[in-house]
Amino acid sequence: MVIYDSRRRILRLFLASLLLIKSPLAPGFFPRFTSPSPRFLSPLAGNCGIPARSPSISFEQRMGVEPSEGVRRRGCSCSKDDFLPEESFKTWGNYGRALAEIPARLKDRLLTRSLDTTEMNEIKARSAHEMKKTLTWWDLMWFGIGAVIGAGIFVLTGIQARDVAGPAVVLSYVVSGISAMLSVFCYTEFAVEIPVAGGSFAYLRVELGDFMAFIAAGNILLEYVIGGAAVARSWTSYFATLCNHKPEDFRIIAHSLKEDYNQLDPIAVGVITIICLLAVFSTKGSSRFNYIASIFHVIVILFIIIAGLCKADTSNYTPFAPNGVRGIFKSSAVLFFAYIGFDAVSTMAEETKNPGRDIPIGLVGSMSITTLAYCLLAVTLCLMQKYTDIDKDAPFSVAFEAVGWNWAKYIVAAGALKGMTTVLLVSAVGQARYLTHIARTHMMPPWLAHVNSRTGTPVNATIVMLVATAIIAFFTDLGILSNLLSISTLFIFMLVAVGLLVRRYYVSNVTTPTNRNKLIVCLVLIIGSSIATATYWGLSETGWVGYVVTVPIWLLATVALWAFVPKAREPKLWGVPLVPWLPSASIAINIFLLGSIDKASFERFGIWTAVLMVYYFFFGLHASYDTAKESAKVTHETTQYKKVEEGAVTPSVDSSTGVNASNASTNP
Repeated sequence: MVIYDSRRRILRLFLASLLLIKSPLAPGFFPRFTSPSPRFLSPLAGNCGIPARSPSISFEQRMGVEPSEGVRRRGCSCSKDDFLPEESFKTWGNYGRALAEIPARLKDRLLTRSLDTTEMNEIKARSAHEMKKTLTWWDLMWFGIGAVIGAGIFVLTGIQARDVAGPAVVLSYVVSGISAMLSVFCYTEFAVEIPVAGGSFAYLRVELGDFMAFIAAGNILLEYVIGGAAVARSWTSYFATLCNHKPEDFRIIAHSLKEDYNQLDPIAVGVITIICLLAVFSTKGSSRFNYIASIFHVIVILFIIIAGLCKADTSNYTPFAPNGVRGIFKSSAVLFFAYIGFDAVSTMAEETKNPGRDIPIGLVGSMSITTLAYCLLAVTLCLMQKYTDIDKDAPFSVAFEAVGWNWAKYIVAAGALKGMTTVLLVSAVGQARYLTHIARTHMMPPWLAHVNSRTGTPVNATIVMLVATAIIAFFTDLGILSNLLSISTLFIFMLVAVGLLVRRYYVSNVTTPTNRNKLIVCLVLIIGSSIATATYWGLSETGWVGYVVTVPIWLLATVALWAFVPKAREPKLWGVPLVPWLPSASIAINIFLLGSIDKASFERFGIWTAVLMVYYFFFGLHASYDTAKESAKVTHETTQYKKVEEGAVTPSVDSSTGVNASNASTNP
């Protein structure tokens, strides 16, 4: 009997392995097999990082597409259906018809908005397993501190104080901090109302539609990859200082490469690899490591401030602003890099126990602490050392060495390394959740949406994002990374502020056409006057006449929105105060700071946006279109009353899919 049972188990495992393998050389080898019994398939699938099959729900159904005949899952292997399972990509004929319908599909995606309930239910369910709700306001606050205080303060402060703003760099931090806090308010309301892993991508899908959400998504991913790469390279600089070497000593010079890309950094790649393993293992474990390490970090910051002020020399504060007001704002645009990271905390809303209470406390509390710490550190650095003598790679360590406290530089370097490590960790956690939610909509391959059943973390998305980060960190100079990063970040924060105004003042079938048109006019004037102000600032060195025109237009547009457009919705749990003033100010400040960034960075930003457009028109548009229509069809068949989207404009049958293109919704 024992031998018979063993043979039977071996036979089952052998049959399971055959069913799980789909050879690319023989795609129809098992054309009519049905799904294997989950009783023996589930352990195999689970061990390979693939969700165990349910007897009633297939992987394709979990991913939001119809399952086809035959076996579709294959152990640990991957095929086209893991990345492009939609009907438009089944055959070349389907793909050709989809390309011919680009104008109609683009119009549909431009005018279609997702719903709160769709993001929180249907879209989230496509990850096969739910993320574990383990986080509290305490975790979020320390995640916020750990995410923000890192390379920005420990590296960029030195560059901007020495080359641009001088001791007035503290005012640059104040301006950037105000802009960041306004964005925090906007993010907090959205995160409380729509607690999903998608962060700003999900918020913009609900309020501005699929197309704008995709543009933001591309810049979100760019922000995280570049931000992580910049921090990883800074980690190497401070590690070299800790080892009594110059900041650039541990990099390899490749003379055959271009100047800004020839300092190869293998240590940065190693650090990112370790962070990846920790982020994949557990969100709660990452949280514990983060706040323990962040407490140590706060102690080091207090040491730097107290010990540094003991060596303060007020004569170093003269001149205070060598490049005037323009230098202050120019530095503010770059130093905004130092505040990014809090948006990663908003992606953890899906794993938060009580989003209505925990998210506001965690986000606003961490940003307040961070802004105060930045200003005090900037003041301390410029009092310790003349701004022209500040080191650009490791400013605080070198400043202590300059005043005769060589031993203190090791404490500073250790604190900086810890801070950068937690920034990388929180960034890894946040960026994977962004990519997971984007993949849930099929704008990115649905393979990236998988959540591991054992760890409750998005393993595939985490690994892919950190591999991209490691590649960039290996080659690229910090200066290029920080400028390009600031453009993406400011652009996204501006869009989130616009989305919040739309959320408060427009609800489909509630807002009248007259009030809708008033809202559109006010938004156009607010954005247009802000762009004009930023453009005039960038082009005119000494002029002031332009501001007399553009600033009053912004003010009058905001007053008109406040006085003449009634609000269509009030927040359910927590809301941004002083609407529309705070979101409108956030739009103006973010756009104004964009006007202070150099031309080369905008050229790189334009190239990246062009790449996004090519991907969207050839892949993302058709994948998200097919998925949305299929989801709407299934929902319409199960209930006549529930909607997954609003504003679709294509009521006909799609020629490539044969699916009714109506999404059972009404036009706004």
